[in-house]
Amino acid sequence: MPLAKPVAFDPYGSRRRRGVPRWLLLLLLGVAIGVAGVLYVQRNHLPPRLSAQESVQLRAAFDKAEAERVRLDGALATATRQLETALAEKKTLADELGASRSGADKLRNDNLALLAALPPDPRGGGVSVRAATFTQQDGKLVYDVVLSRPRSAKAFTGVVQFTVAGSPAGGGAEAAHALPPIAVSVGAYETLRGTLALPEGFKPRQATIRVMERAGADPVGMRVMYVQ
Repeated sequence: MPLAKPVAFDPYGSRRRRGVPRWLLLLLLGVAIGVAGVLYVQRNHLPPRLSAQESVQLRAAFDKAEAERVRLDGALATATRQLETALAEKKTLADELGASRSGADKLRNDNLALLAALPPDPRGGGVSVRAATFTQQDGKLVYDVVLSRPRSAKAFTGVVQFTVAGSPAGGGAEAAHALPPIAVSVGAYETLRGTLALPEGFKPRQATIRVMERAGADPVGMRVMYVQ
């Protein structure tokens, strides 16, 4: 009977050595492929990475652009307020203009009503002298004359001339003086107010009003009034 081989005693036990697990290899391979893909994309498709100096310059440009944006926002707000103020002022002016036109229309109607109430010009003519007052003040003739034409008639353009009769300086025979003509345009009505210088020391008693197309022409309207 053959003898049995002795069995060696190993108190720690022998462990069977194995190779690297497959899953770990696959994981490492996947990581490597991912890193390579990121590097490829960064190098070939993404903007290049900035250096520290370029980052500082980019930050400065951004801050400048932000400051400009804030400035423009402020300018826009100021322009908006100015526009709103201008629109409000325009509305106020438009309202005032409307009120002024209404007042002017009312005044015109009132004047027409007063004109209709004045006595007619006894001499008639193309231009009627409806009313007139004359006074002497500080060597001047102060006049206030109202002229009119029919509403359907064309406006008249010409001159008005006053001839004053009265006593000259130092007394003596009565004399008459033609004063400088006054340009006038008469629509439905026209009011003339003003002063004209009189000869020195002259005391007017009456004034003759002549309405003419031009100085020296035949009058198209005339009236004689006393000087107060």
